[in-house]
Amino acid sequence: MNVPRQEIPPNYLLTIQEAADRLRVSRWSVYNLIRANQLHTVKIGRRRLVSPAALADCIELLGEAAA
Repeated sequence: MNVPRQEIPPNYLLTIQEAADRLRVSRWSVYNLIRANQLHTVKIGRRRLVSPAALADCIELLGEAAA
């Protein structure tokens, strides 16, 4: 897929801390979600990043489990 640069949002990938802030949980909780395969991430070098879509999927998954 060839997407022009200007259409890609500057904050397309979130850091673990940013994902934790959006979920209002600790970084430790985010890493636990990753280990439990409830939150999918992208690894670039040594950094692990979260897409907003993966964060939304995780929230939906957790909502279904709670119901």
